[in-house]
Amino acid sequence: RIPHHNFWVGVFIAIILIGIGLFYYATQKVEYIWSWYRIPQFFAFKENIRPIAEFDGRIVSIEMIEDEMAIVTLKGMEESITYTVLASGVTVKRGDSVDEADEIANYEGDNWKPGVLMVGLWITIKVSIVATIFGVLIGIIGGICRISSNPALKWLTIVYIELIRGSPLLVQILIWYYILGTVINGLLMSYDIGRLDRYWYGVACLAVFAGAYVTEIVRAGIQSIHRGQIEAARSVGMTYMQSMRHIVLPQALKRILPPLAGQFISLIKDSSLLGIMAMSELTKATREAVAASLMHFELYFILAILYLVITFSLSMFVQYLEKRMATT
Repeated sequence: RIPHHNFWVGVFIAIILIGIGLFYYATQKVEYIWSWYRIPQFFAFKENIRPIAEFDGRIVSIEMIEDEMAIVTLKGMEESITYTVLASGVTVKRGDSVDEADEIANYEGDNWKPGVLMVGLWITIKVSIVATIFGVLIGIIGGICRISSNPALKWLTIVYIELIRGSPLLVQILIWYYILGTVINGLLMSYDIGRLDRYWYGVACLAVFAGAYVTEIVRAGIQSIHRGQIEAARSVGMTYMQSMRHIVLPQALKRILPPLAGQFISLIKDSSLLGIMAMSELTKATREAVAASLMHFELYFILAILYLVITFSLSMFVQYLEKRMATT
């Protein structure tokens, strides 16, 4: 404990409170109508049911049935159709003339549906997890190839690392989706296989991008293990790959876990660029919600909080793994 420990704790708390107070004061000075009460609908909402007329005609009857429901009958020139709707939500009267696509009723259903932010959050988490898994596999293979004595494997890995780390992720996404995606889907369509969804191009781009950085992290971790351990493993009959799998990589993993965590936290934030592929991940979903509701401040604050929750949870999980590994 440093001298005056409690004093400096108080300084920290005071700075945080002052920051919150200044932020609150600034929000009160902005000419903006806050609508925090509307935020929950972007996470979950009850579906709005709006049956519409399928053809021009006239409402010939509205019959009440049990459970507060009603049967609305629409009669056209040659056919008629009935709609079973909530009685309180009926927007037409008996004898009304309606045109095709006119509203028959409008009411809130009983089923909950995920809102745009929840859908975007799920896509972001799913893309990040899958890209992380493939990124780790690429990084482990690349790290081993990077220190290999085989010049073809070593030089190809160096070229891959320099190409990926030397170009912006945004440019790589554009190449993956608009160039490689067009070529690959064209080949698949020519063989009547189908088309790959943009989701997989997003995963591939993030995995390849993260794999280049993980390759260098794994390479540094492997080289931090004393070479004598590899020589000892080889002397007892292990192959090079067996010594890597059973001796070197388990030890290297403990050392590279913190930088790996930092890389994957960056990957989660980098997934926000996938919106240029028309993928409705969290950031693009928020922009769509802002465009529809004009709630700029509230939704962008929520966006920042959601990313913070994801990255902080990952950070805590990695700290837990570090403690577990430290005891083994």
